[in-house]
Amino acid sequence: MYALHRKVSDAMMRKVDMELHEALSQISQIRQQMARTALFRGYRSATAAFSGVVAIAAAAAQSVLVPEPHKNVKGYLAVWLFAALLSVAAAATEMILRCIKSHSPLQKELTIQAAEQFVPALVAGALLTLVMELFAHDEMWLLPGLWAILFALGVFASRRVLPGMIAIVAGYYLLAGLLCIALTDANPKSAFWPGTMALIFAPGQFLAAFVLWWTLEKDHGRP
Repeated sequence: MYALHRKVSDAMMRKVDMELHEALSQISQIRQQMARTALFRGYRSATAAFSGVVAIAAAAAQSVLVPEPHKNVKGYLAVWLFAALLSVAAAATEMILRCIKSHSPLQKELTIQAAEQFVPALVAGALLTLVMELFAHDEMWLLPGLWAILFALGVFASRRVLPGMIAIVAGYYLLAGLLCIALTDANPKSAFWPGTMALIFAPGQFLAAFVLWWTLEKDHGRP
């Protein structure tokens, strides 16, 4: 009798465990689905505008520190690598701090999704720069345009968790990158001119700041 009772109890416990596991799995799936359909608010207009200012400051620094960038490509890359790292650090810090303060599992899901969608473009840009520096040094003038195109692809990839208007920003970067390559083809040295990067990324980031403010912050404040 005792053995039969124990078998029944074990069977019931296994059934409860299975149901609990299934319920938790469904909750996780629902949360992931909500994250896919919700808007990510970790990118802020102030951070985007800051990166635009960084682009202008980097152009000014390049004109002083690297007066002949076509003869000192490593110096040119150092200036813009530092600018990129500063902008990425500012955006990442904003995202992480908001994620910590929110205590929301959904916000964490959205943060992970946003990073997964944009980071590959950044990694591709870094690897492309390294490969061109090592094996295609004479074609380095293509980098400003290629950077803009890769940035456009990152923004396009992120549009699923961002407001629809962000496609305008992605389109701008794609067009700017293509125009940069087309317009500097006749005079590759002009691609290294300090204003080239500033004219691509400063307006692009200010446009992104406006889109984020208009769609996420204008009528909602800072959630």
